[in-house]
Amino acid sequence: MLIKFFVNEGNKGYLNGLANEFNESTNSIRKELNNLSNANYLLKSKKNNRVIYNANTSHPMFTILQKIVRQHLGLEQIVDTVIERIGDVDIIALTGEYAKGIDSGNIQIIINGLNVNKDYLENIKPKIKKKIGREVSFLLNQNLDSNSIILFNKKIIWIGTFYIQNLDVKKKLKRNFCPWESMHIVQLDMK
Repeated sequence: MLIKFFVNEGNKGYLNGLANEFNESTNSIRKELNNLSNANYLLKSKKNNRVIYNANTSHPMFTILQKIVRQHLGLEQIVDTVIERIGDVDIIALTGEYAKGIDSGNIQIIINGLNVNKDYLENIKPKIKKKIGREVSFLLNQNLDSNSIILFNKKIIWIGTFYIQNLDVKKKLKRNFCPWESMHIVQLDMK
């Protein structure tokens, strides 16, 4: 259930839907939802006679739990391996069922860039599977959908809770001017 809510902060779920998704009884799902809600890891809201649950992104442990879930799935290892050897990569994104929080066993990764070494990607699939215990599918130069989670963006350089961002990438975040002419330092608004 942690994968469902913490791999992507936009994922939501309700009792019966989660019971069907996980093929579990509503009682066991209810207990887990209550435990996570009571600990303030999940927020509840009502919509059309349903209680909708989603991750509490303002919880002090949210970032840590999200990182643990992503490490559990092996996403950081995939990104490190791919960036290191496959060519000029612009974006690496998680898509498909894992981006929706469904642990299906097949991780779909979008890789956008020029001169991507397709042979190398095919060769590392079995190595990644052995390392993380899940199948990996690489989709080259595809459009991101609304559920895609960007794992790497060449235009953004992370520095702790800050990142440097090219001006051509527009986001609604707090900006402080940086001495580099074409760059800004952006502090993530954790609220």
